[in-house]
Amino acid sequence: MTTALAWTYRDQAVPLARIARLRRLAWLIDALGRIPGTRLRFGLNSVIGLAPGAGDAILALISLYIVYEAIRLGLPRAKIARMLLNVAVEAGLGVFPVLGDALDVVWKANLRNVDIIDRHFGMVPQPR
Repeated sequence: MTTALAWTYRDQAVPLARIARLRRLAWLIDALGRIPGTRLRFGLNSVIGLAPGAGDAILALISLYIVYEAIRLGLPRAKIARMLLNVAVEAGLGVFPVLGDALDVVWKANLRNVDIIDRHFGMVPQPR
């Protein structure tokens, strides 16, 4: 049964509004704008990450919030571990002042993590 408020997955209602909110947050952080003349997108992480240390810490906390919501949604440990790995890679890349900000444009941990949530609940086609 699918409604505007919930999606049924294994006899459990999935709050679509919560997932949509996570998707909007990930889009804002990772892909809000586009580099002219390219297909590359960037988000607020490119601006927030410019503040040495504090910017990367704030971005890591935002990314961990998405992982926390995935735990609340009941994703299995293996998928949570994958999400944490995505956050760790992004945080690790952020250590390098200019290079890290450039690599954030490519890695997009938050969009990757929301994609894991979507795929878990069958909200996007599964790869074959």
